Amino acid sequence: MSMEDPFFVVKGEVQKAVNTAQGLFQRWTELLQDPSIATREEIDWTTNELRNNLRSIEWDLEDLDETISIVEANPRKFNLDATELGIRKSFITSTRQVVREMKDQMSNSSMQALAERKNRQALLGESSSQNWSSGPDKYSRLDRELQLANSHFIEEQQAQQQLIVEQQDEQLELVSGSIGVLKNMSQRIGGELEEQAVMLDDFSHELDSTHSRLDNVMKKLAKVSHMTSGHLLSKTLPPCVPSPAAASPSPARALPAPALPTGGRSDVLPCGGERRFLRWGG
Repeated sequence: MSMEDPFFVVKGEVQKAVNTAQGLFQRWTELLQDPSIATREEIDWTTNELRNNLRSIEWDLEDLDETISIVEANPRKFNLDATELGIRKSFITSTRQVVREMKDQMSNSSMQALAERKNRQALLGESSSQNWSSGPDKYSRLDRELQLANSHFIEEQQAQQQLIVEQQDEQLELVSGSIGVLKNMSQRIGGELEEQAVMLDDFSHELDSTHSRLDNVMKKLAKVSHMTSGHLLSKTLPPCVPSPAAASPSPARALPAPALPTGGRSDVLPCGGERRFLRWGG
């Protein structure tokens, strides 16, 4: 398979995240076994960071599951055989098992660490008490144990609440980013629509202007055609009189040419044909 396959890209990121989570888990285990080696802030930070990494790995594994489902629905399109799909499924299953084991150990270790702290505090209370069997000392020690247990419980709850708040902040950031992307897309679409509206408006004005000019040209052509057909006249005159030399030796009087209207022009055909006078209106 080509290394450009998105599965391998996500797989590499998941493997890096698993290695980071395993390092955090090892440090977290050391801190629980001996809380005196670190401050409360380091313990809380390590716990929150480990949980966030495990959750991120689970989300990446869900994405890989979806890609495998898509490939299984269209095997010919992606050209993957059953062996390759089995290898990918095996990677997802094994990685999810590693994450589940760390999460289970975190839950169990938290309870065990709380019990160990209570036991140590109880031992310290017994060593500091001089008269265990006396009533007032016994009740005071129980009160201290209850107060310590309550304080630890409150701390655990506060840590969980802080983790929930951080998760909500991350989700809000993701939602805010998506909203920003949608806003930018809507602005771009709106700008393109405005540009197209302006272009359509200009085209409409240009079309109206062209139609008006074409209408004027057609009117002028119709007017010129009407004037030309109305002023063209054709007349046929009688045959011309033969010349005196051709008819007889006696002299003859030539017929005068018909008078033309003022402003006209005449075209006279040779004798023996027709004499036509054409008048063209000026």
